[in-house]
Amino acid sequence: MAGTGKSRTVDPSSVAKAFDVHARTYDKLVGANPGYHEHLRLSAKRMGIAPRPGLRLLDLGCGTGASTAALLDAVPGAQVTAVDASAEMLGQARRKNWPPGVRFVHSRMEDLDRAGVQGPFDGILAAYLVRNLRDRDAGLAKMLELLAPGAPLAVHEYSVRDSVRSRLTWNLVCGMVIIPMGKLRTGSGDIYRYLRRSVVEFDGVSAFSDRMGRAGFEDIRVQTMDGWQTHVVHTFLGRRPTPAADDPLLDPAVAEVETPPEGLAQLDRTV
Repeated sequence: MAGTGKSRTVDPSSVAKAFDVHARTYDKLVGANPGYHEHLRLSAKRMGIAPRPGLRLLDLGCGTGASTAALLDAVPGAQVTAVDASAEMLGQARRKNWPPGVRFVHSRMEDLDRAGVQGPFDGILAAYLVRNLRDRDAGLAKMLELLAPGAPLAVHEYSVRDSVRSRLTWNLVCGMVIIPMGKLRTGSGDIYRYLRRSVVEFDGVSAFSDRMGRAGFEDIRVQTMDGWQTHVVHTFLGRRPTPAADDPLLDPAVAEVETPPEGLAQLDRTV
């Protein structure tokens, strides 16, 4: 984090420290975002994991525990290892009531081995994480390594680069709601200005799907959300290859809003 005083510049190397500062107000802020928790639950359900004894799930970038709760809602009784690089965000998460089998680990993505996070896992949810990694390809490669053969990865993430309409929506919501509200609640808009910038600069849907493929994932699919976050927030789904993948990746009952087969480029023609 560079700079002095209230105005600070956040980049991927300082995101964890910035979240430390905002941890106490984070839940109230995201709670004001319509659909925030429901969308996390939807991404977790889209992984299509059936509950069974001894199931191990990994929640990367768990923050204050919203994505951890989403995994437990989708797969009750699972053992969940929840990881975050911000000590203060984890502190907020640990203050909540969790069932047995949930453990929180303070670690950067690059240090998972040293933190004792070992696979194989039966599924990984990475919510709002990959965009903040300094090396996204290395991060995806590590996720693939941690998964059991055939197990799914769900990357719950903003992606607006492929659509003019989505970029306009995102910049409008940030400028009029997210940044002013964040500054009002915390006295600083640094992390929320970074949020806006990082989303605009992040991979488009097609580019990130290709990145997942290059990392070795198969059966890659993308679904979006509802409300104002349609074609702004997405579930990127893939799985570690296996010689015998029997079950479909997606459960049609929870695939509520799908990305059109023709892709987001088609949407731009109507803008």
